[in-house]
Order: sequence, then C-alpha cells, then structure tokens
Amino acid sequence: MKASVVDLRYKTNEIMKALERNESVTVLYHGKIKGIIKPAREKVVLKVKEHPLFGMRRENDKTVFEELDDMRKPL
Repeated sequence: MKASVVDLRYKTNEIMKALERNESVTVLYHGKIKGIIKPAREKVVLKVKEHPLFGMRRENDKTVFEELDDMRKPL
C-alpha cells in the first residue's frame, strides 16, 4: 500500500488495517518515498519437538554420548 503524509493523518484506519493484513505501507512525501512502515512480527513459540532438526537422524541407534564421542575423535 502507498500512502501520502496526508493519508497518514486522514486515513489512519485504512493504514492500520493494511498492517493487520501484513502489508507494508510505503510513505510518500511530494511523490517521493520517504519510508516504509512494516507490520510488527509476533514471536512464534515453538516446542523443541517441532523444530525441523529434531529427529533428523532417527535411523541412528547411537546414544547421545556415543555420537559426541564419535564427533570428538581426532581425524
């Protein structure tokens, strides 16, 4: 969405609705871009089990300590 400085004053409700739709608002002053208002991002709280790396090596039967020992071995 594009909005002039006057729109910021008189069409604030429309600008707020655009931000709620996760749209960025480009602020224009005399037809030139002066800035961009971006919607705030809410923190997403994920459980550890929902992390993409969780369980990626399921086929491996080693314990955590055995895996660490293998990683720490000198090359």
